[in-house]
Amino acid sequence: MTAGDSLGRLDDDDYPAYTMGRAADMLGTTPGFLRSLGEARLITPLRSEGGHRRYSRYQLRIAARARELVDQGTPIEAACRIIVLEDQLEEAQRINAAYRRAAESADPPTAA
Repeated sequence: MTAGDSLGRLDDDDYPAYTMGRAADMLGTTPGFLRSLGEARLITPLRSEGGHRRYSRYQLRIAARARELVDQGTPIEAACRIIVLEDQLEEAQRINAAYRRAAESADPPTAA
């Protein structure tokens, strides 16, 4: 991979560009908080060749939402479950919208 290819990947929300320390700094939290999200299986960071955790922007958005809930007094396990349910709801709404668009664009049945 060339340097140009690597820079292009930085626009990819799923590219694991951030170390644990940098991710924790960006979120204003501790590395332990990020580890706890991994233990709860809310996010699974990729590992560098040296075994260090690396986080994507998408994972950082999820971690930021978890921190928001925890800061409001929600236990971390409940915060993780809330985020999973929010994600499932968003996906279901996206699928329903696609079905509605398909149904609206279909030809109406003709009367026999």
